[in-house]
Amino acid sequence: MKIFIVGGTGFLGYHTALEALKNNYEVATISLEDIKLGDWFPKEITVNYGNIFDMEEEKLISLFKGYDYLIYSVGPDDRVTPKAPAYQFFYDRLVVNCTKVISAARQAGIKKSIVFNSYFAYFDRERPLLKLSEKHPYIKCRVEQASRTIAEGQGVMDVCILELPYIFGTMPERMPIWKELLVDTILKRNTIYFTKGGTAMISVEGVASAVIATINKGVHGERYPICDVNMDYMTMLSIMQNEMGFKKEIKSISKRTAVFIGRLLKFKHMLQGKESGLDPVWLMKELQTDYLYIDCDEIREKLGFKTTDIEASIRETISKCI
Repeated sequence: MKIFIVGGTGFLGYHTALEALKNNYEVATISLEDIKLGDWFPKEITVNYGNIFDMEEEKLISLFKGYDYLIYSVGPDDRVTPKAPAYQFFYDRLVVNCTKVISAARQAGIKKSIVFNSYFAYFDRERPLLKLSEKHPYIKCRVEQASRTIAEGQGVMDVCILELPYIFGTMPERMPIWKELLVDTILKRNTIYFTKGGTAMISVEGVASAVIATINKGVHGERYPICDVNMDYMTMLSIMQNEMGFKKEIKSISKRTAVFIGRLLKFKHMLQGKESGLDPVWLMKELQTDYLYIDCDEIREKLGFKTTDIEASIRETISKCI
């Protein structure tokens, strides 16, 4: 059986490719030529270079022909702060271009496509009173991405959605996002300040295992929120700084302070002509200061993918960052 991975030299795509090879799949990918592929990259993987956002649908159909499964693992996430309006930026990349690729996969005869999405879409369903997709352009586009790509199957091709939480792990030639996002800040400060709350987490190997499980057992139209464990932020930060080799004081900030910081960030973005995909004020008020936990066992048992050691994955991630 043959798998085509869109973004197979990226963080998630690379580990998915490794897991596919372990399970005796033939693997090909299309990726940007942004890193050098050395001896660490398996020679068995057929690599095509190109920007799928710029490709015509007919070219994609030709590329996908002869493959059984497609994994879509590209697209900007919520850390990107584009020029305003944010909705149009995320809509073009997460909805329009992803739908184009899934349409091409269907026309090429692909049996099943799996799209990487965000666990924010899960919380939009689970907490309807918060109206998250109305407040956050990024979440709105993730919800639309799922519904549009599922519909694109048109009764011919199965489409499954994997909703991803915090992800830890490493790969050659790429620095983990956690370095810029958090590690550099921790290293500079004598005291670590962070919000109360917590989140679902998974290792990159766990994501890859879930992909193969979804190929085998995933049902068309299903949205699968996956995770290894739920962990509060204070525990996460303690693991991180222990790996860094020091013991700094960790203090939680109040929701009121977090919302104030969100207002300052939103004002800064406005002055720059930018807009965040996650509204900073509502993010701090309703998400970052809450516990974004998922029933990790329910989906794992349904799909049958393996659990991994998230603490070891956090330590590995931080070790590479420093």
